[in-house]
Amino acid sequence: MASSGLLGLSLIHIALLLSFCFAEDPFVHFDFEVSYITASPLGVPQQVIAINGKFPGPVVNATTNNNVEVNVRNKLDENLLITWSGIQQRRSSWQDGVLGTNCPIPPKWNWTYQFQVKDQIGSFFYFPSLNFQRAAGGYGGFIINNRAIIPIPFDTPDGDITIMIGDWYTKNHTDLRKTLNGGKELGMPNGVLINGKGPYRYNTTLVPEGIDYETIDVQPGKTYRLRVHNVGVSTSLNFRIQNHNLLLAETEGSYTVQQNYTSLDIHVGQSYSFLVTMDQNASTDYYIVASARFVNESLWKRVTGVAILRYSNSKGKASGPLPDPPNDEFDKTFSMNQARSIRWNVSASGARPNPQGSFRYGSINVTDVYVLKNKPPVTINGKMRTTLSGISFVNPTTPIRLADQFKVKGAYKLDFPKTPLTGSPRMETSVINGTYRGFMEVILQNNDTKMQSYHMNGYAFFVVGMDYGEWTENSRGTYNKWDGIARSTTQVFPGAWTAILISLDNVGVWNLRAENLDSWHLGQETYVRVVNPEATNKTELPMPDNALFCGALSKMQKYV
Repeated sequence: MASSGLLGLSLIHIALLLSFCFAEDPFVHFDFEVSYITASPLGVPQQVIAINGKFPGPVVNATTNNNVEVNVRNKLDENLLITWSGIQQRRSSWQDGVLGTNCPIPPKWNWTYQFQVKDQIGSFFYFPSLNFQRAAGGYGGFIINNRAIIPIPFDTPDGDITIMIGDWYTKNHTDLRKTLNGGKELGMPNGVLINGKGPYRYNTTLVPEGIDYETIDVQPGKTYRLRVHNVGVSTSLNFRIQNHNLLLAETEGSYTVQQNYTSLDIHVGQSYSFLVTMDQNASTDYYIVASARFVNESLWKRVTGVAILRYSNSKGKASGPLPDPPNDEFDKTFSMNQARSIRWNVSASGARPNPQGSFRYGSINVTDVYVLKNKPPVTINGKMRTTLSGISFVNPTTPIRLADQFKVKGAYKLDFPKTPLTGSPRMETSVINGTYRGFMEVILQNNDTKMQSYHMNGYAFFVVGMDYGEWTENSRGTYNKWDGIARSTTQVFPGAWTAILISLDNVGVWNLRAENLDSWHLGQETYVRVVNPEATNKTELPMPDNALFCGALSKMQKYV
C-alpha cells in the first residue's frame, strides 16, 4: 500500500509539472509493453518486436496541442528507446528517444515519455531507435488531428486507414546487426510487409502458400484517408492501388497541393496521406502494391508487398498481373520530377488558423551553410563505416543534452565541418553548432550508388531543390522559394543532391541522420545543437524528473 501511495504522489507531481509546462491542454495516455513474439510474416518463424503483443503496434491518436504520455515497459533483452519520427518535441529534446539526447531504457525497466504535440497536424510514426531494432518491428502510426476550429483543406473523409510498408528480412535483427558489424552488406531483403503481413498469393511461383496477407475493407462510393509510411530497412517502395487514383493531400505534417498520382515512390522514413475514392465497379477485389525501386527490378520481384482492397459488394478475388510500376528504367528523371511536383499548399491552414504560406521562407537570409556529403562505405580502423562529410559518428556514452546540463567535459566535439573533410575519414562524436533563430541551408550530396533518405528530428525543413550532379553555388538559382514542401524526411537520389532550409527556432539537441538503417547503424548521422544564450523555460523545458542517467553520470541513476 505504501508503494502505491508513493506512485500516486509521483503521478500527481508529474501532472502538476506538466500542467505548469503545457497549460490546460488535454492529456492522452498510452501504455506500451515492448516484447518479443514469434511471427512468420513471410512464412518463416522469426523473432519480432511487438507492442502490447501486436505487430505493428497501436496507432497513437492525438489532437494538436494534446499532452501525450506513453509509458514504455521494456521486456526485451537489450536496451530500448522509442523515437517519434516527425514529432517536433517543441522545447523538449529530452523526450526525443535517440542516444544523443536520452539514456536508454534498460531491460525490465519502464519509462514514461511526456511531450506536447505543439502546433502540429498530420501523419507520423514511431519506432525503436537502437540496435537495428526497427528491422524487427516495434513501430506504429502516430496521427495528430486538427483542432475542431481549424478547417482541413478537403471534405472530411469517410474513414482513416494507417498503412505501414517496408522491406523485411527473415533473419533476426541481431543477426542483421552482426552482418553489418562484420563488414558485410545485408543483401536483398526477403520481401515487403504491409501492416506486418506478407504478400497476397498473386503469383504461385514467387509467393508460397499459407502467407497471411492484409485485407482493407471499404464501402463503395466512400472516400478514405490512407496514411502510408515506409518503415523499412533501406528500400524505396513504389505504392499503388489497382484502378484507383491516389490524391495526395498531406505529407509529414504539411498539407500539399492536391494532385492525383497513379503511383508514388515512398522512400525509407517518409509518410504520405492520400485521399482515395472507392469509385470502381467491384467486379473483383483490387491489389494494393508496394514494390522495390531503384534496384534491378527483374531480380527483386520477390521484394514486393501485396495487400487486398475489398469493397463490401466485391464479386470475387483479385487475380491476374499486378498493376505496373513506373516504366522508367532508362529515365532517371521520372522519380525526381515526381518528387519536385510535391508542393506546399500555401493557402491551407495547418495547425494554426494562418495559412501555411504566411511563413515566407524564401525571403529569409541564410545564416549558415553546411554541405553534407555521403559516399559509399569506407574502412576506418579495420571496420566498415559510413560517413557524412568524412566523419563517421560515434554515439556518446553520455548523451549530449545531458552532458550540457551537468557540464560533462569531453562528451562530444562542437566542430562538425561546414564542407566535407579532404583528408582521411575519421570516427568522432562531432556535432553541428546551430545558431538559435538562425536559418540554416543544408545540401545533402549523395555520391553513393544507392538511394538515401535523410531525417531531422525537432523540425520540419523546406525542400527547396534537387538535381543530379554536384551541387554548386549556382544551383541556388533553381531553388523553389515559394511553395517547397515542409517535411522531416527527404530523399537524395544517387549521384544527386537535395537542398533543405531549416529555421532553427527549437532549442535542443536534434538528430540529423540517414534514415536507411544500414547507413545509420554504421555512422551516417550527426546532431544539431541549438542553444538559446539567454537560457529560459520559455524556449526549453526543464530536464524531466524521471530523466535516466548513464555514461559519466551513471552513479546518479536510481533503480526504477
